[in-house]
Amino acid sequence: MVTGLGHLGIICDDFLKMRDFYSRVIGLTVTDEDPERGSCFLSAHPDTEHHELNLGQSRGPDHPDGARPRTQNVGQVSFIVEDMAALREFNRRFKAEGTEILRTVTHGISVSIYYHDPENNVGEVYYKTGYVVKQGFGRPIELDTQTDEEILAYSKSFEESEGPFQGAKLPVGQAG
Repeated sequence: MVTGLGHLGIICDDFLKMRDFYSRVIGLTVTDEDPERGSCFLSAHPDTEHHELNLGQSRGPDHPDGARPRTQNVGQVSFIVEDMAALREFNRRFKAEGTEILRTVTHGISVSIYYHDPENNVGEVYYKTGYVVKQGFGRPIELDTQTDEEILAYSKSFEESEGPFQGAKLPVGQAG
């Protein structure tokens, strides 16, 4: 049985630019890397988890180790932050770096900033609120003008209006 998500790998066109973004801007620690192979392992908790993200350099079919095409169809890469202050720091950092912010929302259960990384993969940094709100839900917020208290009260308000988690709606184990 699966016990959790181990890590995500992204194959990059510009390995060094992506390595810089995820280490310097996002703040992950490089735990291992092989620059000649174009491989880098990064972790938010290097003392307890070797890597949550693996970056690899794309390469063509003529490469001695074989082709490794750029990653496609990744919905998003999401990172948890410890508090609203950390989320606000990412909002400031993204703006200072010129990182494209796609949207800033509350999902009730979390408060999130969605962004594009240097190769246009969608990323998310989010703070878990602890509120119980069924998902597929999001409402815009403004980190620049709303206080933490306003955002969290707004997020909590959806516990009542949107309802609790719903579980599966379709039979599980039947692909049609």
